[in-house]
Amino acid sequence: MTPDNHSVRQARERAGISQRALAEATGISQATLSRIECSTRAPKADEILAIAWATGSSVSEITGRSAVRSRVRCVARATGSATMDAMHRELIHFLEVDAFLDEMGVAEPA
Repeated sequence: MTPDNHSVRQARERAGISQRALAEATGISQATLSRIECSTRAPKADEILAIAWATGSSVSEITGRSAVRSRVRCVARATGSATMDAMHRELIHFLEVDAFLDEMGVAEPA
């Protein structure tokens, strides 16, 4: 799973953070982020997860692919300040991370 051209930049810009701030939040050097954003270097799996987490994006928004998004149906009751949209987005995020880790060959802990 590799990102679409400029998807990392778009995620960073949606989050309203600079490349330097993203570098500090993810532990990825600014030079490496620049190469990733220019599509001259593909991000590693852990970098995709870190960028998604730091920008508040889903893995599919970074990679441009989702193995689960079209299959997810959510039935729940929102309480308090929770909204169905937010709960659906979080559910998809966790399922996409799980599918992404499976695809990368990361096994579940025993």
